Amino acid sequence: MLDTKLLRENFNFIKKELSKRGFLIEQNVFESLDSKRKSLQVEVETLQSERNKLSTEFGKKKKTGESTEQLKIEVDEINSNLKIKEDEFGQLTLKLNDFLMGIPNIPHESVPVGKDESENIVVKKYGEISTNNKLDHLEISDDIDTEMAAKLAGSRFSVLRGDMAKLQRALISFMLDNAIKNGYEEYYVPFMANEDSLTGTGQLPKFEEDLFRTSEKLFLIPTAEVPLTNLFRNEFVDHKDLPIKVTSHTPCFRSEAGSYGKDTRGLIRQHQFEKIELVQITNPDDSMACLDDLLSNACEVLDLLDLPYQVIELCSGDLGFSSCKTFDIEVWMPSQNKYREISSCSNFSDFQARRANIKFKNDGKNKFVHTINGSGLAVGRTLIALIENNYDGKNKVIIPKSLVPYFGSKFLLVN
Repeated sequence: MLDTKLLRENFNFIKKELSKRGFLIEQNVFESLDSKRKSLQVEVETLQSERNKLSTEFGKKKKTGESTEQLKIEVDEINSNLKIKEDEFGQLTLKLNDFLMGIPNIPHESVPVGKDESENIVVKKYGEISTNNKLDHLEISDDIDTEMAAKLAGSRFSVLRGDMAKLQRALISFMLDNAIKNGYEEYYVPFMANEDSLTGTGQLPKFEEDLFRTSEKLFLIPTAEVPLTNLFRNEFVDHKDLPIKVTSHTPCFRSEAGSYGKDTRGLIRQHQFEKIELVQITNPDDSMACLDDLLSNACEVLDLLDLPYQVIELCSGDLGFSSCKTFDIEVWMPSQNKYREISSCSNFSDFQARRANIKFKNDGKNKFVHTINGSGLAVGRTLIALIENNYDGKNKVIIPKSLVPYFGSKFLLVN
């Protein structure tokens, strides 16, 4: 959420910056709501002051035995008017808050200006891509079973069996150990979250259709970013502890409401998938350096697995709602003859911290932290990339040297 004071004092600047991401902020709506709210606040405070004065006078007269009948009538009238104005003030505050909740973050000054993903910039490439293998992961192995999953739960799910399930487990342990080696503390967190948590990280209210709601007014988490960031909601963190680095492995659940007909085959786009999440709570002065650190932590996983990938800097028009700067990591998928996203590493500045009320105290002042997060990595897509890039064309998938201790073998036998 943006700073209301900043909006009041620098509206034209914010309007210009948001236009870089294709968002038009309605100045008349903001100014009308903000003006009415301030006016009602003055009325409420005036009525409260009048009531306090009359209450003091009421007490004095009662002590001296004077009649308080007229004062009681006046106090009752003020209380009645005050109740009406407080209700109006509350409703208007909610309307203003809803308006502010719908405004995306301001792009960082270093973000390249562009209208959509076609204007994103490749900033790094690693490894040699291969076009020899044309088979996709479902053609290589029968141990990834989407038909069985469809019987159990419908489309966009998968069942892994045997050594394929073992390979996924090996990747999860490998990724977690790598995160811990890089200074992240591991957490086990709930796989469901309440509305306050999802509002704090920016999924609600705007993206509710992408979530799975349960019958108990909870939501299945779309990413461990939600519980990990909200560990610090409504908390003061010690500035000496910054940056705080946390990680978790969780299943993630997404309705994929806007992707009907896209990537319906295999593990690319699932309703349920595994992910290792990396989150940093940082000092605002250090947040860009922390983003670089987190990005390098995520890239290191692919370096160690020796999988070809590229890093993309997103232009302003392709930024996510809460992000001020994002780098996507895309891994090479031979069967598709292109790179596919496997991690998105973002700096959210104080956008999430304002929504979740995460602060630190420094030099006697209360300040909002900055939040950084990214996948380290999406497990299913890493599994696909490993299978397709390391398939020998016959009956084996070569296991990367760094993963052998976790998997227990130098190769995976496939059909």
